[in-house]
Amino acid sequence: MNILVLLAHPAPGSLNHAIAAAAVAALEAEGHAVTFHDLCAEGFDPLLPDGESARGADLPPEVRAHCAELAAAEGIVVVHPNWWGMPPAVLKGWIDRVVRVDVAYRFVPGDGGEGVPEGLLRARRAVVFNTSNTQAEREAAVFGDPLDTLWKNCVFGLCGVHDVHRRTFGVVCLSDAAQRARWLEEVDGTMRRLFPRQGPEAPGA
Repeated sequence: MNILVLLAHPAPGSLNHAIAAAAVAALEAEGHAVTFHDLCAEGFDPLLPDGESARGADLPPEVRAHCAELAAAEGIVVVHPNWWGMPPAVLKGWIDRVVRVDVAYRFVPGDGGEGVPEGLLRARRAVVFNTSNTQAEREAAVFGDPLDTLWKNCVFGLCGVHDVHRRTFGVVCLSDAAQRARWLEEVDGTMRRLFPRQGPEAPGA
């Protein structure tokens, strides 16, 4: 399978980077082709210029390339911290510029944009790994876990990806090396379970 992996965290030594690395390693070990983007390290510009969101807009080469990769992906993995109940700005900007009409969704004939669009993404499964310094109970009781709604309903669900798995690791600031190692083992297992090897080389084939 062709799997797109996105990382959005500015610190190279972060747990997010370790999670992304573990995910990529597990996917490649299962024989998948992985397209990986560290959006911060690559300097992806999150600012949506005037006119770029219009259907048929002349897109910059970088954005066109990201659109093609998203459209071709058979699975999607996103790694980012929970900042104020939102993804980091670079990832929100990637959504604004890349998850676009005629790439990720389209409106049915006669719909001027007011209705429910048709999802176009080829991927049928997505995984979101988050990190947090908020206790899960407080997140649910006080904040309502907005990231769950964002990814499952507002982004992936709208674009036709309804099999969405999300896992939040926390509390990161209280974790030690052993706990982080267990989390990375979980990431490895999750990737292998949700994106198993396929074809004649698969175990038992």
